[in-house]
Amino acid sequence: MVLAAVLVLCGGAATAQPAAAPSVSLMLDFTPNAIHTGIYTAIARHYDRANGIHLQVRVPGQSTDAVSLLSAGRVDFAILDIHDLAIADQQGRRLVGIMALEQRPLASVIAQPRFKSPRQLDGQTVGVTGAPSDTAVLDSIVAGAGGKPHSLKTITIGYNAVPDLISHRVAAATAFWNDEGVQLSHQHPPFHVFRVEQFGAPSYPELVVCTTSAELKRHRAVAQALVRTLVSGYRYTVAHPAQAQHYLESEVSGLSGAAVSQQLRAELPAFLPSGGGGYGVLKPSVLNSWARWEARFGIVKRRPDVARMFDRSLLPR
Repeated sequence: MVLAAVLVLCGGAATAQPAAAPSVSLMLDFTPNAIHTGIYTAIARHYDRANGIHLQVRVPGQSTDAVSLLSAGRVDFAILDIHDLAIADQQGRRLVGIMALEQRPLASVIAQPRFKSPRQLDGQTVGVTGAPSDTAVLDSIVAGAGGKPHSLKTITIGYNAVPDLISHRVAAATAFWNDEGVQLSHQHPPFHVFRVEQFGAPSYPELVVCTTSAELKRHRAVAQALVRTLVSGYRYTVAHPAQAQHYLESEVSGLSGAAVSQQLRAELPAFLPSGGGGYGVLKPSVLNSWARWEARFGIVKRRPDVARMFDRSLLPR
């Protein structure tokens, strides 16, 4: 009777409380930078809540193994380098790429100002990070320019391309054109940035949002909500880059506004596919070309199974 009285006073009926939006974790590929602008824009503009999820970004540490965390279910989704996805697949880890973060390779070889072509690097010392794809990128660029990759002397320098190039420790180094390349383009005289797709590699998407095949099967609606959230964030970024940069810098402390602005300006054309198509698209023709290149240059032993490794059905049509 007391309960009935309370219900009458409250409007005559008990109303069910809306279920809380599920938290969805996304591991970044690197510390937050300009290429992640669309992710932080989506959070700032509450696109995740509009799609019924609560997006939580995880930032990797120096020893973070995103593939292992994803495989073990410790994160729901992760941004992986497409080469790491191929290697994981051939190790038997069933991971699936569900959307592209951008539509161009970010890999490049950056050379001292005196080297105007990769062909001129024959016999020179080149720094590599130690990532499995570095040798393939280096060989592809030098061979694509008519040079001799086997004549190069390589040393592992980690991610010290900028100081090692400025100090002339190396003649060239593998690095990202959207990060180190942007930094070094403002030197005088400017360093030369040779992007891998300009010397024979297909224009594949470097970074891919991934999950496990089991997680995708169990929670397909959540994966689709994440894709829609990110697509909205990056569409806004392409249309309003200055405001999107503000969102990134508001969400992530310690960023250099000048550096973010320069990087974002360079990256904007890479967010959308050439020849048309919406944000995040995974084109079969592009992926098949990438798979052939991936095997040809020895990143993996067998040609990646594109049909198994990618699910294109979650993207908006």
